[in-house]
Amino acid sequence: MPTWMEVIIRTSLAIIVLFIITKILGKRQVSQLSLFEYITGISIGNLAGAISLDLDNTWFLGVLSLGVWVLFSLGIEMMQIKNKKIRDFVDGKSTPLIQDGHILEANLKKERLTSDELMEQLRSKNVFRMADVEFATMEPNGMINVLLKKELLPLTPQDMSLTMPREQEPEPLIMDGKVLQDKLRQVRWSQQQLDKELRKLGVESKDVFLAQLDSHGQLYVDLYNDQQQITQYNDLNGLMTMLQNCETQLKKLQNAPSEKERQRLQHQCEQEINAAIQKVKARNPNSIQGS
Repeated sequence: MPTWMEVIIRTSLAIIVLFIITKILGKRQVSQLSLFEYITGISIGNLAGAISLDLDNTWFLGVLSLGVWVLFSLGIEMMQIKNKKIRDFVDGKSTPLIQDGHILEANLKKERLTSDELMEQLRSKNVFRMADVEFATMEPNGMINVLLKKELLPLTPQDMSLTMPREQEPEPLIMDGKVLQDKLRQVRWSQQQLDKELRKLGVESKDVFLAQLDSHGQLYVDLYNDQQQITQYNDLNGLMTMLQNCETQLKKLQNAPSEKERQRLQHQCEQEINAAIQKVKARNPNSIQGS
């Protein structure tokens, strides 16, 4: 067999074996690799290169060596899952760098991290003032996570004792110009309803590259023709008008001259709210459970 042909066969074999090994070992971002996984990746890559080009040695010995690495890696991972001490030994533990707003210089020295590097990592988290940090820790993969002081954290609905509706994953209804019937059934939309919404935009399904429906019943549409301008249909404008009208009626209600007038304004406000609820229900029956 010619040398060039043997190299092609060996390289093809190495690629196939590497792909299978990657599927077996799982997929993690490079930044999430532990020290052992990093060493394993480098070694397996070197072995694959040797299988491709080292024509003096039998190819299956290289494959055997790869198999040993894979089995050893899987064994380490299984022990890590079952035993925290082994997990801490192999992956290491997180190291606090800032605690209660104070920099822990001894831990910085332990991780061989300078103050400049610490501030650089904080800036990557959009933290520019050391005084804003309550806690910071270096994870085993080398990333630094930061917790700001409580008074600097963004206000959340929970802080205001507000209950927010459950958010659901947006569902694609059209991809590559094809209507996904299973997704339509999942969101309880009919083909007629989808066509009606597309007609409001002046397009057809074959013109649409991607159409996506969010949990609020809003339809996002992107066309193949990027030059064609469409106005995304949005019922929120109409709902906002209804709610603003209701707010106006409530303000008038406070200064109503008579009981009869108060009852009239209250009834009008109730009608506006009911109309808004029905409009949301019509757009997406799953958005409101009960009324």
